[in-house]
Amino acid sequence: MKKDAKIKVGISQGDINGISYEVVIKALNDQRMNDICTPILYGSPKVAAYHRKALDIENFSFNAIRTADEANPKRANLINVLDDNVRVELGKSTKMAGEASLVALDKMVADMQSGNIDAMVTAPICKENIKEAGFAFPGHTEYFQKQFNSEEVLMLMVFNEIRIGVVTAHVPLKDVSDALTTNVVYNKIKVLGDSLVRDFGLSKGKIAVLGLNPHAGDNGIIGTEDRDIIKPAIDKAREEGIMAVGPFPADGFFGSGAYTQYDAVLAMYHDQGLIPFKVLSQGEGVNYSAGLSVVRTSPGHGTAFDIVGKDLGNPASMRNAIYLASDISRNRMMYEEVSADPLKKQNFESGKDVDIADLEENVG
Repeated sequence: MKKDAKIKVGISQGDINGISYEVVIKALNDQRMNDICTPILYGSPKVAAYHRKALDIENFSFNAIRTADEANPKRANLINVLDDNVRVELGKSTKMAGEASLVALDKMVADMQSGNIDAMVTAPICKENIKEAGFAFPGHTEYFQKQFNSEEVLMLMVFNEIRIGVVTAHVPLKDVSDALTTNVVYNKIKVLGDSLVRDFGLSKGKIAVLGLNPHAGDNGIIGTEDRDIIKPAIDKAREEGIMAVGPFPADGFFGSGAYTQYDAVLAMYHDQGLIPFKVLSQGEGVNYSAGLSVVRTSPGHGTAFDIVGKDLGNPASMRNAIYLASDISRNRMMYEEVSADPLKKQNFESGKDVDIADLEENVG
């Protein structure tokens, strides 16, 4: 991609019976979008027309193209990946919808691998029906990890300056403790630290690491994982120059507002991180796959089968996902430019140091 070119953002259609088309159309109907990027939906003009009719949206249309090279930088573009036999059944999980989700995802990934697009946004899928279509992954993150041969990835939720990652993502709660090792936690801290620099332009990013147990274990009284597994991982990261602090009791950390003092937070399991995130982001948060060689985001919500076709879908999260994908793509370009120039790199890395002791004392 040329430095002055617009970012080409591929968008997979997600579940055709879910909320995806509604939030995509609403997000792309904002004229500011075309100033930020060139959006390309991998989907179906037939499905798009069905949703437009159901929602009574008249002032919007896609520019039909065959390849990403044909994309009009001033329009919302659509590459047809389905045949005309596709059937939309609003609010229902169907085998056909799962197959349609996977086809769009695979075609978008193929274009990303070929360099035809610069970033990817995935609309929500139904894990039950896409699994029937042969999708053998717990979620999008693991799928992209496989497709792009990434050793370590991190599900990172983003809303404005709030960034919350999770060590164990789609793991049953009863298995979380067994899944945690010092090496596992350290690797996630490292991915998060690298992402703050490369993807968000923060040379001195501060990371708060949460404990697993209530009160972060109370020095081993309420579980030993915090003391024996998480703390050594933090110490190892600190030795390598990553500004990681903790482990903190999750309730006091969020309840006191201490999260505002950090550039990112690393939670130990899914709900520990996503419950406070969703409360704070109020439906506008974005899911970002940190650690990949490519840029991939998604809205922070699901298929919302219960409100499909009722014009109740909030496009804010999808809009933010497209914006974030574009921003990170540009940040990566700037990072590569800085890395290639020793003087620029020195200036970038000379950010203000932070007193770790002060941060630790300010957590209630």
